[in-house]
Amino acid sequence: MSQSALGNYISILAEHRSRLENISLGDLFHSDPDRAQMMSVEDGTLYFDYSKNRIDGQSLNTLCELAKDANVEEARKRMFQGEKINLTEDRAVLHTALRAGEGPPIIVDGNNVREQISEAKQQAYAFSRKVRDGEYTLGGQAVKDVVNIGIGGSDLGPVMCTAALEPYCNGPKIHFVSNVDGADFHDTTKGLDPHSTMFIIASKTFTTAETMANANLAKLWLSNKISSKDIGRHFVALSTNLEATAKFGIDEDRIFGFWDWVGGRYSIWSSIGLSLMIAIGTDNFQQFLDGAKSADDHFLDRELEDNIPVLMALIGIWHRNIWGHSSHAVLPYDNRLLRFPAYLQQLDMESNGKQVCIDGDNTKYSTGPVIWGEPGTNGQHAFYQLLHQGSDIIPCDFLVAALAHEKDQAHQKMLLANCFAQSEAMMLGRSRQQVVEQMHPDIDMDLAPHKVFEGNRPSNTFIYQKLTPFVLGKLIAFYEHKVFVQGVIWGINSFDQWGVELGKQLASDIQPLLDIDGANNNFIGHDASTNSLIAKYRHLSRSDTIPK
Repeated sequence: MSQSALGNYISILAEHRSRLENISLGDLFHSDPDRAQMMSVEDGTLYFDYSKNRIDGQSLNTLCELAKDANVEEARKRMFQGEKINLTEDRAVLHTALRAGEGPPIIVDGNNVREQISEAKQQAYAFSRKVRDGEYTLGGQAVKDVVNIGIGGSDLGPVMCTAALEPYCNGPKIHFVSNVDGADFHDTTKGLDPHSTMFIIASKTFTTAETMANANLAKLWLSNKISSKDIGRHFVALSTNLEATAKFGIDEDRIFGFWDWVGGRYSIWSSIGLSLMIAIGTDNFQQFLDGAKSADDHFLDRELEDNIPVLMALIGIWHRNIWGHSSHAVLPYDNRLLRFPAYLQQLDMESNGKQVCIDGDNTKYSTGPVIWGEPGTNGQHAFYQLLHQGSDIIPCDFLVAALAHEKDQAHQKMLLANCFAQSEAMMLGRSRQQVVEQMHPDIDMDLAPHKVFEGNRPSNTFIYQKLTPFVLGKLIAFYEHKVFVQGVIWGINSFDQWGVELGKQLASDIQPLLDIDGANNNFIGHDASTNSLIAKYRHLSRSDTIPK
């Protein structure tokens, strides 16, 4: 139904593009003095400005009609009520319930998930307080360092949020290991004291290959210093596989579960957030949940025309399907949001990187864009050249706080000036006439074309008072809902990820071949290139070929 709805609007939206593509963004502002006010939405201390996109009231109204015809409002309702909208896996999608607090029952498979969530949260809160207060000890020592071992959503959420909320981190120091590359574990644990280090193993099934490889490496690392009978106490599991966790040596009182209606990239709100709870404390973690709940209320209650995540989604559809922009940059002017673009990469690209619709047919339209970015101002000295003058137009999201956590606000004002200037420069550009007027008469005029900026590079800007747990929770939830709305309009399932399975299966087939004697290259089963790579590895790993 949603794909059909988009098809009905492609031609009329293309007409809007034809009408607008010869009108500059500067002219749109000049013709409408109220444009900035009309194309912005405020929600508490967070302000969203989308006026620097080549869009107007007519095209925006058409996009909102598209959202209505695609049944976005009905799909939104079904998700929050716990209906099984993840059709390919027959699951509800209820990350929103994790931050919903008290209210009417939400029933999934005959169970009130609100009660389950409350019980699980209080269990995690109680344990995190014991760790922070020094009540939970390791051989009589308080926990000084916590290492979270996970991958994907079990890593990206906690690592991003812990870095973003560093001013609130007053508990044990939190570290993260995700990559199966042994260097990740080695470099992270270098200098840590095994006697005061606790590991959190984050794997719902407790079978994730990379995570379990690192978990076993952690056990080996501890065994060099800790008695085998005491090692189990150094581990906590975020899992539902009690049999596997017990076999690993983790007692049930240190196992914190979650549910199959919590997708990995939406799991920071669950027990997967235990490392963040320990870092910032339960009061701040609750503020984080409350911020997301505030975004949920906004998404549910606001009309589409005044709804931040809906507007984000519709502008994204406009860029992707009407203007053909295949990439989207996320540019936080906050160094503590260093991992925010990577977090959104998984959220967006794993959710909407699909070519098959819910009904099993191939989609007729381009779906998820490539998401990437780095914090400003570092990015300005790296890739902004392409953003300003590259042959491809890349829409951008700018994010910046009005106030820094540090006392000296001079740096923050410099940061804000750069953020605002970059979005303005991308929008307005600089014409050849302006270049010539500004050039010194003695300078070779052949340089003029190189200094021209065509402008009309679209962007959104989020500005908020300060990056608090509440604001971070709200920002994440807005992006979650943006991804959801786009998935509904494209007619795809944003909550499965079958595309990650094939590579895992092939890796499990290839790994045994790497264990065979390097001199023996008699094997079959893969393409010629892969076979030659396996053979080359066998040769390079032979002891007689390693330089001395």
